[in-house]
Amino acid sequence: MKYLPIENNLFTNNRKNFVSRIKEGSVALFYSNDEFPRSGDQNFIFKQNPDFFYLTGIDQEQSILLLFPDCPNSLYKEVLFLRQTNEHIAIWEGHKYTKEEARKASGIQNVYWLSDFDAILHSIVNYANNIYINTNENDRYSQSVPYRDIRMLEELRLKYPLHNYERSAPIMRDLRPVKSAIEIELTKKACTITRDAFKRVLKFVKPGVNEYEIEAEIIHEFIRQGATGHAYSPIIASGKNAVVLHYIDNNQVCNDGDVILFDFGAEYANYNADMSRAIPVNGRFTKRQREVYDAVLRVMRAATKMIVAGTVWNDYQDEVGKIMTGELIDLGLLKKHEVEKQDPAMPLYKKYFMHGTSHHLGLDVHDFASRYKPFEAGNLLTCEPGIYIPEENLGIRLENNILITPDGNIDLMADIPIEAAEIEELMNS
Repeated sequence: MKYLPIENNLFTNNRKNFVSRIKEGSVALFYSNDEFPRSGDQNFIFKQNPDFFYLTGIDQEQSILLLFPDCPNSLYKEVLFLRQTNEHIAIWEGHKYTKEEARKASGIQNVYWLSDFDAILHSIVNYANNIYINTNENDRYSQSVPYRDIRMLEELRLKYPLHNYERSAPIMRDLRPVKSAIEIELTKKACTITRDAFKRVLKFVKPGVNEYEIEAEIIHEFIRQGATGHAYSPIIASGKNAVVLHYIDNNQVCNDGDVILFDFGAEYANYNADMSRAIPVNGRFTKRQREVYDAVLRVMRAATKMIVAGTVWNDYQDEVGKIMTGELIDLGLLKKHEVEKQDPAMPLYKKYFMHGTSHHLGLDVHDFASRYKPFEAGNLLTCEPGIYIPEENLGIRLENNILITPDGNIDLMADIPIEAAEIEELMNS
């Protein structure tokens, strides 16, 4: 792995928290992610299932976790199954976990090869009443391909049709949003790498540079510092491209007088940073660009103050919308008398700020969490208001990562330049 070893008590505690919430007499199964074909003879780079990593710390394909706290055979209360390596795999693919390395990484003592899974499961599953399966219940996900958990569920139903099948996802949805101290430190590392990449870019950008050249500078810094890579496809959107919310072509020239909207973040040890900034290509904002920029920054700071324990998601978004509406009126983009007559279900501010202000952050960039549960201490959220004006070829989005504590919140990106004057100074120094 590119990242440093993680203390395995993180994963041990995560497993304890999970099994404390399952029904008595239950076995739970978690599978690593599929390997996806890229072409006739190669796969896409493997990315671990975040729930599997959360419980094991194992960053390898073809792995299974079995949890059966009430198992009558003490050997099988907690079992990790791994792909067994051989000389051919070692030559063509490289090193795979040894059993001892897996014990050290995960804190799981009973490690077996994958070939033993069917026999071991069959020897104990009939002593369980329930089988917990972990399906993808992120409400942003729309299933079109039967991924591994779904396929395994179908196989289990054929073999063991009279067992009661339960969902692990509701438990994971409660556990994962509350970050431990170790998770916070890993996220801080991702934020630090992201900061350094942004500072590198500030020195690099000038009129005539290509968006993809900027992307190259970012990934250079990420890899140099041990990040796995991008947390998500980076957005380097200059001029009119900035009004496309998920612009990832990054293939245009950055012209003098335009603003570049950045949205990128490093992934470190599977934990993600998520940052947005906007900078002038020539190092100086115009008066109008600065007005819009400062308006977004004011909304961001007001919204950040509301990211505290007890805040309710919909109420929060409504309040941010009211603040944004005032800024849009001041910018001449909305008229006060029209706002007074607007349909509350379709507020006018959404013409220029059409996305949500925040999302949970963690092992997924849009981390698995309930959008109906009030914010709580330990949650880590983005704060990312924006204003997008197609007729002016201008888009501004500013985004930092905010940790909620019992005493308020902490901005994990407070050391990343965000004031317009500071950005201009750094670009021209």
